[in-house]
Amino acid sequence: MAKLLILILSSLLLLCCSATSTLPVVRRAERKQLMVTEYGEISSVDVRTAAAPTKGPYHVEFITLDPNSLFLPVLLHADMVFYVHSGSGKLSWTGDGEDEVKRVDLKRGDVYRLEPGSVFFLQSDLENERQKLRIHAIFSTTDEDIWEPWIGAYSSISDLVLGFNAKLLQSSFGVTEGVIEEITTTPKPPGIVHAPASESSEEKEEKKKKSVFYELENRFLKVMAGEEAGLINLKKSKKSKTFNILEADPDFHNCNGWSLTVDKGNYKNLKGSNMGVFMVNLTKGAMMGPHWNPMATEIAVVLEGEGMVRIICASNSTGCKNERFIVREGDVFVVPRFHPMAQMSFNNGSFVFMGFSTTSKKNHPQFLVGKSSVFQTLDREVLALAFNASNTTIDQLLLASQEDAIILECVSCAEEEFRLMVEEIEREREREEEERKREEEEERRKREEEEERKRQEEEEERKRQEEEERKRREEEEERKRREEEERKRREEEEERKRQEEEERREREEEARRQKEEGARKEQEQARKEEEERKRRREEAEEEAQQKREEEEERRQQEEARKEEEERERQRREEEAAAREEEEEEERQRREEAAREKEEEEATREQEEARRQEEERQRRREKEEAAAAAREKEEEEERERKEEEEEEGGGGGGRRSFRELPMKLWM
Repeated sequence: MAKLLILILSSLLLLCCSATSTLPVVRRAERKQLMVTEYGEISSVDVRTAAAPTKGPYHVEFITLDPNSLFLPVLLHADMVFYVHSGSGKLSWTGDGEDEVKRVDLKRGDVYRLEPGSVFFLQSDLENERQKLRIHAIFSTTDEDIWEPWIGAYSSISDLVLGFNAKLLQSSFGVTEGVIEEITTTPKPPGIVHAPASESSEEKEEKKKKSVFYELENRFLKVMAGEEAGLINLKKSKKSKTFNILEADPDFHNCNGWSLTVDKGNYKNLKGSNMGVFMVNLTKGAMMGPHWNPMATEIAVVLEGEGMVRIICASNSTGCKNERFIVREGDVFVVPRFHPMAQMSFNNGSFVFMGFSTTSKKNHPQFLVGKSSVFQTLDREVLALAFNASNTTIDQLLLASQEDAIILECVSCAEEEFRLMVEEIEREREREEEERKREEEEERRKREEEEERKRQEEEEERKRQEEEERKRREEEEERKRREEEERKRREEEEERKRQEEEERREREEEARRQKEEGARKEQEQARKEEEERKRRREEAEEEAQQKREEEEERRQQEEARKEEEERERQRREEEAAAREEEEEEERQRREEAAREKEEEEATREQEEARRQEEERQRRREKEEAAAAAREKEEEEERERKEEEEEEGGGGGGRRSFRELPMKLWM
């Protein structure tokens, strides 16, 4: 019943403070899922301490493999120290520059370390009880005790290989182009798969041909190891040994529990690493005595039960404060170096936790009680001054110290710490509630002051208006009084004048009537002026309205004019384009007519030349015919003369050539 009550209260407390918690603890439900398959999962936590807020977080991973499952090969980027929480299996790996593949059998309680640059994979056993292989691992660099998250803990070797191009892979692995093409096109398997069962050599060979990723990973291991490596059963391997916490003798043991620390002093595999492993098992109502680590920071994981952790701040800085919190199975909590601490189990159950200590030197925990307490070596008077107590009190404190210094009986200590934690949380809640109420009260007070200020301003404004109204009424009354006095004075003056000058009464009466008429006219004039001002205002408003309307009309007309101008511009452009087109056509017609005229002129010239040539030809022919005729006539004349000469003078007197009729020459 008490355990159930503690669980309920702790759950309520976690719900109350989870949103704003600054405790150095990460709950199991807050783990980040890195990988989830049907054959296993990997989750992680990154914890940071308030003592070193600028340093990187500590990276812890929780690897869970179902029975007969396989965590595919990865390249390790950081120093890895792990603890086997449950189940069993095999770890296979090869290191940088080694010519063989190593293998180690894993079982519950084993501690082991892998160095950066190792290529490893895990396989869980097929056990009868079907227990899962659970591993808690921490990753760190070799020169610092912190985790660098930007580089990652490890990377899949398939990602490393497939980052290169096909030609390079084909040349490197000595395979055909078809194998590389199948590798690059086949979907990548998840990081955790089902391990293949025992098969014949022929079946294994056939399966290796079908599983291109496994084939590639085996070839990669072969290159790393220098020999051919099988998928699970390596042909060349070397057995290694682990350190089993559950089988080793504890460093300290009594009826209240036991503790054990594993470092490079008792496990040489941790040599070169800055990580150690520890485990503490507290029975019911026990306590790990108050102590601090001068050279190490502890990152602990709760394996079983629940307990209270008390951490004392070792700094005077503002951000550092004492902490007490409850942890349960699966939670991770951190205790920085130099911070005194104590872990307590409840009266109704044991409290078991293991963890990793970060140190590159030998760490000697300093306990506050027992014969090995650091106080035993200090001077009594100095201690008395430090605690502002008497020497007798210090002597009683040291001489009455418990014999046991490490694990002590502490019945109800956890319950008392839990009660104090509840009270602290309640006080914090009350303080926050008081702070909230104080802020609300301050806000209400400010609101009331603001309302009061506004009310006073309104009251002052009201009084100012009333004072102005009172002054206005007094001025009005004073004006009326002066007018009344003036009227009485005028009446008295008129009466006196009527008495003194009877003869001027009519003129005075006329003058009074004229004066009244003038006053009436003034009033009438004032009324007319008021009406005129009203009419002018109305006319001004009408004129303004008319101007607005005219402005709107002008704007519309302007827009219409612009549109008309735009249309006119477009029309002119179209007409210009038409004119240009007509001019172009006219120019073309003129050019055509000119060409035709030139052609006709050329034709006429050719015709004239031909005609002239023909005329010249006719003249030449005519001249030639005339010449031929003359020659013929001359020939005939010569012949005739010759005949005449032959005939002599007795021929009857022939006529001479010159005597021939003229028609013969034509």
